[in-house]
Amino acid sequence: MATRVRRTPDEARRQILEAAAKLLAAGGPGAVQVRAVAAEVGVSDAAVNHHFGTREQLLTALLRFGGAKLKTELRAALDGWSEDEAADPAGLVRVLVALYADGYAELALALRQLGWRDTGSGLLDEAVGRLHAQAVATCAVTGRTPPSRGAIQLTLAALHQAVATEPLFGDEFRRSVGLDASARDRLLGWWIETLRMTLAGFDPSTGARRTGHGGPGTGSAC
Repeated sequence: MATRVRRTPDEARRQILEAAAKLLAAGGPGAVQVRAVAAEVGVSDAAVNHHFGTREQLLTALLRFGGAKLKTELRAALDGWSEDEAADPAGLVRVLVALYADGYAELALALRQLGWRDTGSGLLDEAVGRLHAQAVATCAVTGRTPPSRGAIQLTLAALHQAVATEPLFGDEFRRSVGLDASARDRLLGWWIETLRMTLAGFDPSTGARRTGHGGPGTGSAC
């Protein structure tokens, strides 16, 4: 007779959400069914419902789970920066790309169609603060005028929107200007370079931002 595995409520919820995230990455929101999640964890359908209620509540919890994962991975990318080197936002952008590529863009859209609305805020606040602090410190050395916090907020918001909608509409947007799917990586490189240019601030003698060297995806922060 199989030994029953005893889990604390928190452990059970975490394992259920991890299983749901695995199914989401493999098959999108449609693959995240209570029965499939239960089978993945090795519990009954009733156990999943006990912890999350309806399937819609499970999906909403899964979206929040993805947000918490994103914050953790963003913080790891931020903490990986050296204090004596200019901040390079490429790692932050790739963390965002990876999350939405794992089905969270489709999940957010599916929940929105069901009437869910995100009332939270501040997902990228820490990233904005760290980017601004790094830009101010680096530009103090190079003699450039650093960007305002507001400029970084606007740039990161636009980048976040583009990355989040990429799995949903990226191919269509590229085709609208005559680009094919092979341009995806070039577009991502352009966004990284755009954020780098914002962080570079202005040359006080000309009022101009730093321009890229060698095309998108290259160059230092200041």
